[in-house]
Amino acid sequence: MERLTDILVIDDDVAVCAALRLVLKRAGYNPLITSSPDEALAVVREQGTKGRPEVILMDMNFSLSTSGREGLDLLRKMRVFTACPIILMTAWASVPLAVEGMRLGAFDFIGKPWDNTRLLQTIDTALRLSEKTTAPAGEDTARRKSTLSAQTCRGEDPCAHIVGRSDAIERVKEQIRRIAPTHASVLITGESGTGKELIAEALHRGSKRASAPFVKVNLGGVPESLFESELFGHKKGAFTGAFADRKGRFDMADGGTIFLDEIGELPTANQVKLLRVLQEQTFEPLGESVPHRVDVRVVSATNAPLKKLVAEGRFREDLYYRINLIHLHLPPLRERCEDIPLLVNAFSEAFSASAGLPPATWSPEAMNRICAMPLPGNVRELKNVVERTLLLSNASVVRGQDVADFGVQTTEDFCVAEKALTEVEEEAIREALRKHDGNVSRAARALGLSRAALYRRMEKYGL
Repeated sequence: MERLTDILVIDDDVAVCAALRLVLKRAGYNPLITSSPDEALAVVREQGTKGRPEVILMDMNFSLSTSGREGLDLLRKMRVFTACPIILMTAWASVPLAVEGMRLGAFDFIGKPWDNTRLLQTIDTALRLSEKTTAPAGEDTARRKSTLSAQTCRGEDPCAHIVGRSDAIERVKEQIRRIAPTHASVLITGESGTGKELIAEALHRGSKRASAPFVKVNLGGVPESLFESELFGHKKGAFTGAFADRKGRFDMADGGTIFLDEIGELPTANQVKLLRVLQEQTFEPLGESVPHRVDVRVVSATNAPLKKLVAEGRFREDLYYRINLIHLHLPPLRERCEDIPLLVNAFSEAFSASAGLPPATWSPEAMNRICAMPLPGNVRELKNVVERTLLLSNASVVRGQDVADFGVQTTEDFCVAEKALTEVEEEAIREALRKHDGNVSRAARALGLSRAALYRRMEKYGL
């Protein structure tokens, strides 16, 4: 008979212990209930050599004192005897204590009163990540390769759309495959243009939420005054100009993943509003007093130095820990130069197909030239370089001088490129309409456009 996973509960509130026992048993765990630090330490000392318990749920206070210092002291002692994930349970007002606990090595913190679904998701994530970390290296690698092989055969590899074979990008892919199935919040960092949104999409694609919405929010582009309306929605009449109900991004992402891009740009005043939603998974639309509960996985991204912003008081430390359960760093293109030829060919094929251009090949000289470019804009800049070079050269074989001529970009260069792109687009539309006998719907599908978008372009070109 398979052994149940042991979850150690440390809380001196009898009602809390009874409720947790019931929730954990129903979820298939074996709850070990203790009511004092000494009792909990005795369990860990006795069972620690056997790798048990696998997760610890711990309150922060065990006496009339509400300072939380007892909890922090117990956390330090626990770390001497066990490396298993420790989840702190704390009231909202004690979040600063929980943050201090995270600094001391706690895995995560859950607010009281807790949401059962959120609690079980956190435990599941802790177990999954702990298992990946502590399993014997050979066994874990073999299991991951077997799983990946099965996924790939079924066309389910979440990283299939990520181009690159360098060690740096392979490490990122491996991390994605490992953490995508969990519920963990993920912070993606990296320079501008490295492909952070692509990584967020891979995390969603490889998760249990893949069939649910993936909602993107560029926080750097949301005016401070519209933050609540954009993220949480509003009711008709909530403010001047609110002529109808509006669904917020968190509502749209319910059951799926919300991608908070440029989170480092979020003004301090709005950080606490976001933190409360991430902590409690509830929010109130503007003009409504009834809380809405959502189940979302949060993936954030930034090219800002968040640790530095925290130290300077410009980014809340508690929010930093809430979004940064798992950290994924995307290396700049200069650290994975061997991926540039693969990316060039991928961008070249995609652009030629979409623009109706004949396929182009890149000569060794051209490839060497483009690999030697500094590309401070990383993958995004490389994509632009490839597309504009194809437009300006209009050649089936791109030569070294084609890329070299593109090295110094003048206003005239951009005007020529823009004019060429316009001509290519117009011709592609004419060809699609001819091919489909003027049927706009079919032509739009062939071009990958909506009917409305195609009509706008037809009007633009007088077609």
